[in-house]
Amino acid sequence: MKQPRHTSTTRGFSRAATLLQPRIRAASEERGFAVTRLLTHWAEVVGEATAQIATPVNISYGRGGMGATLVLLTTGAQAPMLEMQKDQIREKVNACYGYRAIARVRITQTAPTGFADGRVAFAPAPKTARTPDPAVQSAARALSDDVENDDLRTALAALGANVLSKRKP
Repeated sequence: MKQPRHTSTTRGFSRAATLLQPRIRAASEERGFAVTRLLTHWAEVVGEATAQIATPVNISYGRGGMGATLVLLTTGAQAPMLEMQKDQIREKVNACYGYRAIARVRITQTAPTGFADGRVAFAPAPKTARTPDPAVQSAARALSDDVENDDLRTALAALGANVLSKRKP
């Protein structure tokens, strides 16, 4: 009996993430970021409050190779606050790396306007709460009325409201 031949689901195409990953890694390694997670998940690593006032710019390694210096960019007014949080930031970043990669944190100040005007902010868009249409909610509840389990009925009603509220092409 002959085995069925495996066919590719991509049909010769590659995912964009697969194509861009080597370039992103090379660009981040040029600035010393061996772990790109530090850049992409900066707010999760150091916390929302610190991420709003500071941006990682560079990691430089000394001649001995032991203990790197993380350079953070911030405005002049926020620099004293960050100066007091250096130890906590270093601990959180080292937890991201998994070992004591960062020995020092250096803070660089910049003006709130000027050089930063042409730069793109990588902060995620703020989450906005949408209020669904009452007619859509009642239609979704009507679809899940015959379900006996309360938790399941609530979940199905929420799912139905999301599906029904999507725009039709």
